[in-house]
Amino acid sequence: MCSLSGRQGLFRRALGAGCALLALAVLATGAVAGAPAGKPSIPEIAVADLPPEARETIRLIKRGGPFPHARDGVLFGNYERLLPRREKGYYREYTVITPGARDRGARRIVAGAAGELYYTGDHYRSFKRIRE
Repeated sequence: MCSLSGRQGLFRRALGAGCALLALAVLATGAVAGAPAGKPSIPEIAVADLPPEARETIRLIKRGGPFPHARDGVLFGNYERLLPRREKGYYREYTVITPGARDRGARRIVAGAAGELYYTGDHYRSFKRIRE
């Protein structure tokens, strides 16, 4: 194998390290094609495509209640960081009734203070922004 001269080898190592850092920065910020930098890409769902129980929960949210569960309206911490980052207290969560479930089930609607709504059918593992 041929060896590179000192300067050329140093330059290539620095260039390789710079590319690796750039790739890590892109992955860390979620900056991928089609997603604005710093914002996670969240799929959307139309209200009409939601389960009927989710549509009823949206109706209750807009009306201000009453809600069927005591924990409806509690703060949602966004600890999974799947929703856009906002200040503490920005998001609230509401139960979407699951027929046949003995407890609250896995379905929720998370409401942002600006009125945006997100649906999760798998207890916060994934979200869809609700299009109205």
